[in-house]
Amino acid sequence: MAYMANLVMFCILAAVILISALVCVLTKRIMRAATFLLFVLFGIAGIYFLLDYTFLGAAQIAIYAGGLTMLYIFAIQLVSKRSLQGLQERLKGKSVVVGALTAIAGFATVSLVLLKNKFIDMSATMVDEEVSMERIGADLLGAGANQYVLPFEFISVFLLACIIGGIMIARKEERK
Repeated sequence: MAYMANLVMFCILAAVILISALVCVLTKRIMRAATFLLFVLFGIAGIYFLLDYTFLGAAQIAIYAGGLTMLYIFAIQLVSKRSLQGLQERLKGKSVVVGALTAIAGFATVSLVLLKNKFIDMSATMVDEEVSMERIGADLLGAGANQYVLPFEFISVFLLACIIGGIMIARKEERK
């Protein structure tokens, strides 16, 4: 019975994620796109909670759904409405073909990496193995091989540069 409830919740969350992602990409209003991106990130957090990865679910909500989406919304608000009004991109045949070829090349690259490194076989054998909270914490905050403190520091510096750049753009437009 619990398996069926988990399956139904997964299907609901997957539908919310897919529909929100499509609307996020296809909408022409930038604030609406940011809102649907927030729904996508909340749906992914819901899947983490469904899998009993409460730490990753909480981190998803705090970092991505909370912090990153708010950063996007503040950046959108910093850019003046005049500069956004004239930006209406028209799709041309050449750009659609280039985009499709790039997507196919990216899919082929990811597929090749997955098949070459046998990630699918490894994931089937790792299902029975439970990862402890101590191991997740050590991997996230460690500085050794296959640990993630350095990428987190790079991301924080990158986000700080984005915030400073947004403030500089907003101040430059105020002077004009």
